[in-house]
Amino acid sequence: MFPAYSLLLSFATLATCFAQPQPVPAPRPAAAALAPDRLSRIDRNLQQFVDQDKVAGAVALVLRDGKPVYEKAFGWTDKEAGRKMTTDTLFRIASQTKAITSAAIMALIEEGKIGINEPAGNFIPTFKKTTVALKNESGAAPARRAITIADLLTHTAGISYGREPHIASLYEAKGLGPAAGNGWYTADKDEPVCDTMERLGTLPFVSQPGEAFVYGYNTDILGCIVEKASGMPLDQFIRTRITGPLGMKDTRFFVPTAERERLATVYYSGPNGRIVRAAEGSKGQGHYVDGPRKSFAGGAGLTSTARDYARFLEMIRNGGALGGIRILGPRATALMTTNQSGTLHSATGLGFGFGFQTIDRYGASGMASVGSFGWGGAYGTTYQVDRQARLVVVLMIQLMPNSTDIQPKFMTSVYQALTE
Repeated sequence: MFPAYSLLLSFATLATCFAQPQPVPAPRPAAAALAPDRLSRIDRNLQQFVDQDKVAGAVALVLRDGKPVYEKAFGWTDKEAGRKMTTDTLFRIASQTKAITSAAIMALIEEGKIGINEPAGNFIPTFKKTTVALKNESGAAPARRAITIADLLTHTAGISYGREPHIASLYEAKGLGPAAGNGWYTADKDEPVCDTMERLGTLPFVSQPGEAFVYGYNTDILGCIVEKASGMPLDQFIRTRITGPLGMKDTRFFVPTAERERLATVYYSGPNGRIVRAAEGSKGQGHYVDGPRKSFAGGAGLTSTARDYARFLEMIRNGGALGGIRILGPRATALMTTNQSGTLHSATGLGFGFGFQTIDRYGASGMASVGSFGWGGAYGTTYQVDRQARLVVVLMIQLMPNSTDIQPKFMTSVYQALTE
């Protein structure tokens, strides 16, 4: 900066001033990193869960300003087989798939192939006229309005996973809800995702569109809409438009047979809190190796690594681009990471954007800043992006059901290490 000058200063004096060498401003101090001594608490925290046999293994990754400041693996990929956890272990990420499918939808919105407020029925015929189940009596009433793309992105379409008592038998008869194991699980279905979603559209939902946050098949429906609008299978669209350009080579719907030993084993919390190996099948290990390669579940189907998923999140944090590759525009990522569900979550200080949970009050989610966003998956994976703290935080485990508090303790151990 130049010294302040009087408005009456002569041109000659100004010329002399500009001709003289000017002092170079002192460089800004480098951004404070995470304190190493406090960062080591993450090690103790996660290792304790392994030592107490509460989790088999975990991978933790923290990016600050896009650079890894913490990346470690703990415990076992498969404890019984003696395979140690590594940072490139593959995990079933379940509902973390939702953010990637939502990004695919936003890419098509930017191209004009989909409208944010366009009816889902424009792409899936059975969604042109949907119904809502009556809770205290048999039957269903017509939906008061059409379900839109925005409803599906925010989980306000009234669509659940079909496990509520008054609709469970109807869903089971169609191969959904209880018939799909955990409801959201469809990896063992040998049919295209749109066939499954068209069948879903014939079933009654649990709330009127726009009236409540109901977590369910919403993003699976969006996966079908990606296929209809783009003219290509969901896995191909995601690979060519998102994971491929970002270098996410390990993010896929099905793991190749040759890489099966990279896939972490699923455990569950036993009655005493100690891990028990999950059985094979839809409620345990699932069918994620090789697979039928037809059922691409946009809401819960992907496998990935901590490093791969962090690249996707860093792209979102960075306004839609990473490493010179633009996936989305900054306005699209702002929509995704801002509360779009109105006051439905106002009491909790949490909201929901287009594919992400949003944090609208400090303290609503531990030490995360206002404006942070994140979510997780049924197998225990979780993540958080904090723009104010310039953080991307990912924790990968495979524990379902999970009776531990490893996720919030891990997030706290990251935040306590910040020095600014």
